[in-house]
Amino acid sequence: MSSIASKTYESVAPKKVAFLGLGVMGFPMAGHLARAGHPVTVYNRSPAKAQAWMAEFGGSAKATPREAAMGADIVFSCVGNDDDLRAVTLGADGAFAGMAPGSVLVDHTTASADVARELYGAAKNLGLAFVDAPVSGGQAGAQNGLLTVMCGGDAAEFEKVQPVAMAFSRAFTLLGASGAGQLAKMVNQICIAGLVQGLAEAIAFGQKAGLNMPQVLDVIGKGAAQSWQLDNRGKTMVADQFDFGFAVDWMRKDLGLVLDEARRNGARLPVTALVDQFYADVQAMGGNRLDTSSLIKRLR
Repeated sequence: MSSIASKTYESVAPKKVAFLGLGVMGFPMAGHLARAGHPVTVYNRSPAKAQAWMAEFGGSAKATPREAAMGADIVFSCVGNDDDLRAVTLGADGAFAGMAPGSVLVDHTTASADVARELYGAAKNLGLAFVDAPVSGGQAGAQNGLLTVMCGGDAAEFEKVQPVAMAFSRAFTLLGASGAGQLAKMVNQICIAGLVQGLAEAIAFGQKAGLNMPQVLDVIGKGAAQSWQLDNRGKTMVADQFDFGFAVDWMRKDLGLVLDEARRNGARLPVTALVDQFYADVQAMGGNRLDTSSLIKRLR
């Protein structure tokens, strides 16, 4: 069975692309690029994952980001954090060392706005381009090729990559200069943190009150309380199921980026800071790899 869902791809002239990082997001994203007809060269820190990807999608794999990026029109990356991103882009074995002038690196890591601006500057000095492009939609969005992508960078470079990136996207939007994509992803995570906590409290309250919560969720999901979280996580929270989706560890990493940025720009985020500490409680309960909807476990 394929790791990605079938999708109708727009007709786009094939581009030679590289994809760095084949985790739960990168593996299917690179797969959609290959299925859309683009020759794909992959790199992954653990070579076994790259071999598994080739077994499913073809293409080729290289031992370093530099080798994978050689000859590519567009290099995509999706790794863990700022340091991982620097490791695959900078230095003698980094992607920038292998990229030809005029090529573009599009980074889908959820990272800091600072590292996005740093790599934008480093790329520009080498005659390259860098677009920060964090994603929303989770593992399901990646597998279905329906991610929402928030971009920061130069318009001309964005326009080069947008048609290709639609292979794994529902929307791929330029929101401003370098770093704007990462800042928009922070807005996204602030919204989600508050929503999930509110949903957790509502479900815990309804259960204490003796209500049939699946039925209640069906009803309120047709009104003003409707949200993606309610539609997709409400009934699984009722059922105490948390073995899917976006892990607590990842959310804490993202909220750390949010709170760091807020300290810099002066934004007041009292609810976000509180929910971050609630996620720390879930980690202390051993829930590091549970889905973010596991916030409700604190309330039971």
